[in-house]
Amino acid sequence: MPMTIAQKILARHCKKKKVVPGEYILVRVDLSFANDITAPLAIKEFQKLNVPVFSRKKVALIPDHFTPNKDIRSAHQVKIVREFADQFKIKHFFPQGEVGIEHALLPEKGLIKPGDLVIGADSHTCTHGALGTFATGMGSTDIAFSWATGKTWLRVPQSIKFVYCGKLQPWVTAKDIILFTIGDIGVDGALYKVMEFTGPVIEKMDMDGRFTICNMAIEAGGKTGIINPDDITVEYLKDKLDREKVKRLKEKICEIRSDPDAEYYQVKEYDLSNLQPVVACPHLPSNIKPVSLLKNVKIDQVIIGSCTNGRIQDLRLAAKVLKGRKVNPRVRLLIFPATPKIYHQALKEGLIEIFLNAGGVISPPTCGPCLGGHMGVLAEGEVCIATTNRNFKGRMGHPDSFVYLANPAVAAASAIKGKIVHPGEL
Repeated sequence: MPMTIAQKILARHCKKKKVVPGEYILVRVDLSFANDITAPLAIKEFQKLNVPVFSRKKVALIPDHFTPNKDIRSAHQVKIVREFADQFKIKHFFPQGEVGIEHALLPEKGLIKPGDLVIGADSHTCTHGALGTFATGMGSTDIAFSWATGKTWLRVPQSIKFVYCGKLQPWVTAKDIILFTIGDIGVDGALYKVMEFTGPVIEKMDMDGRFTICNMAIEAGGKTGIINPDDITVEYLKDKLDREKVKRLKEKICEIRSDPDAEYYQVKEYDLSNLQPVVACPHLPSNIKPVSLLKNVKIDQVIIGSCTNGRIQDLRLAAKVLKGRKVNPRVRLLIFPATPKIYHQALKEGLIEIFLNAGGVISPPTCGPCLGGHMGVLAEGEVCIATTNRNFKGRMGHPDSFVYLANPAVAAASAIKGKIVHPGEL
């Protein structure tokens, strides 16, 4: 029976030759992780079971949301996580000096590979589907169950195939592609579906772009986003896995990919040749407009970073726009490298100096402002353009603030002009 990549991964993890959409299955988990907000809840439930952790190597704890600790309560949250990691000798616990945003850090550490089944107590766990992984977010109680048993249950989802063709215009990025897609199908257009991203545009895209696209599958209601692994995937993992694992991956990569005659709930095809940079306007990621149509939207703050766009290619793009220019004096520009390694690379390449010379503020890796937590909370009436993934009402601070979503080049150009603009206008 022909199967999609998602069906193949799920079938292997429940030891079946095939699975079909709608079927309930109990699957083996390759990695189960949580952060400083969600882990304490999972720990509380896990402790009621009075059992050991199923594997100290297949659990990861990443205190990234309120890093550095913003107050006593957040410090206590991290203390709970740290003590749990010590008690069970969890191998993949990342203290503050090592922590990065979980959805950038875990792939960077080589903890996720094609064909894996990954669950996380965070909705943007779907990011890891960029590696050819079935990765989905779950509640803390489900995570606790997985820590005790090494398993979780799922209803096999249907898949929607998105095929992207055409040559991208200047300044159009993966962020524009996924915002455009969500704008087309709506925030519930892929409800409990696998969003499988394919086509010539995806095949040429680097891993940073692929992570961005899969990251926002949840904003369309998707169970996960996923991309068939290929040579680009293997190249990304070369320095993260040992030689033998890379060799086995090369041999099995064709087995993981979707069958050409697999059945889909729907197939959506797009020619992106005329796509322009787009902006998601308040208060939904689907409320998109071409940036050229947004005139005189004054801004107070710009955020460049997050699990969506805090990788090195994102910072390079922002630096390309900001180099030799100054941020508008009425605008706060905050830069968030997603991991310490990315921060180091940006420093090595001179990007940090460009940001500082432009008048930007550099933050340690954290989710901070994306969830309205800290390091960039908005006041009443303030307007922010951000490279983050959500712009719900009150998401980044006061209920009467406004968040626009855009790619790093648009965000950087807007910081200079003090209003939302196309980078080509500079």
